[in-house]
Amino acid sequence: MRYALIGCGRIATNHVKAALNNGLEFVAACDVEETQITKLLAKHGLEEDPSIRHYTDYKKMIAENKLDLIAIATESGMHAEIALYCIDHGIHCIIEKPIAMSIQDADEIVRRSRKKGVKVSACHQNRFNVAVQEMRKALESGRFGRLSHGSVHVRWNRNEEYYTQAPWRGKWALDGGALMNQCIHGIDLLRWMLGDEAEEVYGQTRRQFHDYLEAEDIGMAVVRFKNGAIATIEGTTNVYPQNLEETLYLFGEKGTVKLGGTSTNNIDVWQFADETEADSRNKGLEEATSNVYGNGHTSLYADMMDAIEKDGTPYVDAVAGRNALELVLAVYKSQKEGKPVKLPLKEFASTEMTGEF
Repeated sequence: MRYALIGCGRIATNHVKAALNNGLEFVAACDVEETQITKLLAKHGLEEDPSIRHYTDYKKMIAENKLDLIAIATESGMHAEIALYCIDHGIHCIIEKPIAMSIQDADEIVRRSRKKGVKVSACHQNRFNVAVQEMRKALESGRFGRLSHGSVHVRWNRNEEYYTQAPWRGKWALDGGALMNQCIHGIDLLRWMLGDEAEEVYGQTRRQFHDYLEAEDIGMAVVRFKNGAIATIEGTTNVYPQNLEETLYLFGEKGTVKLGGTSTNNIDVWQFADETEADSRNKGLEEATSNVYGNGHTSLYADMMDAIEKDGTPYVDAVAGRNALELVLAVYKSQKEGKPVKLPLKEFASTEMTGEF
């Protein structure tokens, strides 16, 4: 399967590892700064590989190479434009989070990919974490009973150096703030676990410490779901002096689970009424990770390749990416309007927050 990567910044190394781990034929890499391509490939001992062509124009790369799969890892504000171009050219896509910056663009990615028969996977790789998979299995087998509520907390640190590395960060058009960039993985998991059908969101966001950004560095929200469950969201980059945790709680009539670690990669609490011997393996489970992005990219790539080969649906499809984005945009809209927001959202874009702070 012939593969190319667009965008060679901070997250790109996880994509290269995943591509190599899955035996993809790495045909080309693209970045507006060619030095970024060289630096990225050098990390993986590929800087002198003549079979990987370098491009600064993704349209030229697509025109000159027969490609089966493209990963899009550019600044967030470019995701939708590039994805729609790839879809129109019949190329399957893995799109880094968020899938787009407006609900209209996300809906168009879903619509057009279905029309063209192109597979799209949203890169919410934490769904493949061992701890997350165990929680999901318990949920799907009914062990929680009726759900009461859930919560996600992304308590991280991002300093000025992080933002100056890439000037697009923290901009409404290209990135958004802590909820859109750092917290969206946790928001994806929360919505997925609580039945996906969110009905209403009330949120508040602030820019407390990062005065050089356009967007928020702290956001909190309450979400009501169609099945009666409620949830809270907390996402921030204001934790001193370093990343503290990413936790996901799920509370049911017959079960309580807390996932922790830096990226929901550990099981901190595992309690069920129907205790089994197998449960002892999950108590205290820890999945070692080298960074906050976890190990899920390799599994997500394997799943996407399987979906392409068997004409199936990716485990984390475009609708999943759209739903996570919708929840973030609903919090933004609630902040802007000062009142709860009903879902589904028909229209809203991150750029509508311009000037909020």
